[in-house]
Amino acid sequence: MARYNALDKLVVVVHSVKMPVGFGKSVKSKGIPLSVMARLKPSIIEVKAETNCLAHALIIAVARITNDPNYNSYRRGRRILPVVQQLLETTGIDLQNGGGINELQQFEGHFTEYRIVVFGGLDCEDVILDRHVKSEKRINLLYDDVNILYHVITHLTGAMVKRYDCKGCNKGCRSDVTHKCRDQQCLYVHSTMLIYICSNPV
Repeated sequence: MARYNALDKLVVVVHSVKMPVGFGKSVKSKGIPLSVMARLKPSIIEVKAETNCLAHALIIAVARITNDPNYNSYRRGRRILPVVQQLLETTGIDLQNGGGINELQQFEGHFTEYRIVVFGGLDCEDVILDRHVKSEKRINLLYDDVNILYHVITHLTGAMVKRYDCKGCNKGCRSDVTHKCRDQQCLYVHSTMLIYICSNPV
C-alpha cells in the first residue's frame, strides 16, 4: 500500500469517454474494424470461409448477379465447397498461398464478362484493384487486411454511406448531378500491392 505525506503532490487525470447511443441511423465505419462492419452492414456479405475465401466471394457475387437459386445457400456457406473446388480446377488457379493481385487478374480472365473491383476499406478512394473493364456486371469485393479475408459488397452506396457512387471512377458524392467523372484519368491498378489470403489449403 502506498503512503503519501501531507506535502506530496497529487495529480488526478480524468478521461472523458462518450458513451454510444443508438438512434437507428446509418452505421459509420470510422474507427470500427472492417470485420465488424462486414457483420453489421446489410450491404456487405461476410465470407466466413477459412480457406479459398477469394473464390468463395466471387462465386457468391456472381450467384447474386445471375439470380442463382443457390445464392442464399452460398452466402450462408452451404453447398458452396464443391462449386469452389470446381472453379479452382477449371481455372487452374492455386490459392494455397493466398489470393493476391496475380490471382485476381487470373480470375478476371475467367470471369471476362464481369468488372471486378476490390476495395481496401469503406471509402470510395480505397480501391486496390479496378481495371475498368467495360461491363455492367460489376463485382465489388471488400478486403479485410486484418483478418485477411475477402467479403462481398452488394450495394456500394449502403456500404460507403454515400447517396451516389460513380460506376466509372468509383467516386462517391451526394448527387450524380454535381459529380464530374474523369474516367479516362482513373485507369490504374495498384500492381505493387500484393495481398495473400487464406493461406491454409483445403
